[in-house]
Amino acid sequence: NDCACCALREDLVPELLRLATGGGHRLAVVELWDSVEPQAMAAVIAAEGTPLELTGVATAVDPALMVPYLANGDDLAEVGLAAAPADQRTVGDTFARQLEYPTVIAVAEDETSEEPADDGDLALLTQLTPGARQVRVGDGALGVALLAGFDVEAAAARQHPACALLPQENEEHGVSTLVWRRDRPFHPDRLYEALEDLTCAAARSRGRFWLADRPDTLLSWDAAGGALCVESAGPWLAALPDAAWDMVPAERRVAASMDWHPEHGDRCQHMTFTSPGLDREGLVARLDSCLLTDAEYAAGPDGWKKLSHAFDELLDPVS
Repeated sequence: NDCACCALREDLVPELLRLATGGGHRLAVVELWDSVEPQAMAAVIAAEGTPLELTGVATAVDPALMVPYLANGDDLAEVGLAAAPADQRTVGDTFARQLEYPTVIAVAEDETSEEPADDGDLALLTQLTPGARQVRVGDGALGVALLAGFDVEAAAARQHPACALLPQENEEHGVSTLVWRRDRPFHPDRLYEALEDLTCAAARSRGRFWLADRPDTLLSWDAAGGALCVESAGPWLAALPDAAWDMVPAERRVAASMDWHPEHGDRCQHMTFTSPGLDREGLVARLDSCLLTDAEYAAGPDGWKKLSHAFDELLDPVS
């Protein structure tokens, strides 16, 4: 099947149902191919429901490959790994999401490699997967870990930019994670001019951000392998009428309440950058330089909307 998601629905699910109803199998292990992200598989199986139950999701990784894969900006189509004809993902960003979704990381080191994993590789893996349990392949614990149960809705919430489980501030074995948070919006022109520098500043960066000329739109930041994806993730909660809050997932309401600002609500900058050899001071200075100045900030939301709409090239034009 030329479409991986179609194959999951049309080929995998019927086969799992056949095994489940045949009476001879209580457990099936599904191994996804190279570029398929586990979130797609989990959603398809969860949507089917009984008699299928997803008990665990794991990604197996050799830590020695962390940096080469995260730094790989090749398009999947260029290396023959596209999951669909219109697949525009890169090796780096696909690898990152395959790491960040599961609750179990199966550490599979190649002991015969001439360049085995070092402490820095393991630190990078640990910092990028704060909510996952690491299990070494071969020690007998992987099977138990994969039978512990898996909450598909909670996993989806951990990936949503508004309430994502992002890496925490850390510095170990030459690998750093910088958590950058501010309560002031970005100037669209200055941030747009800095995109290349910020994208290449770390092996992996994620988060949510706020543009002054788009005060009601929560924007997601997702970068790896020198490639950046900026997308609208819907409105900030502060931009919604009170009646709409009941339709918002509880996880998001809780996340917003923890960061609530008396003036701006949940609007904020919350971005994380993880990499070996991270220039923390230079990165903070570059990010801060993209914020509104005191004079620009004093103009207020009405003044901010008059700023140039530099991100119209990446997002739907400001109406």
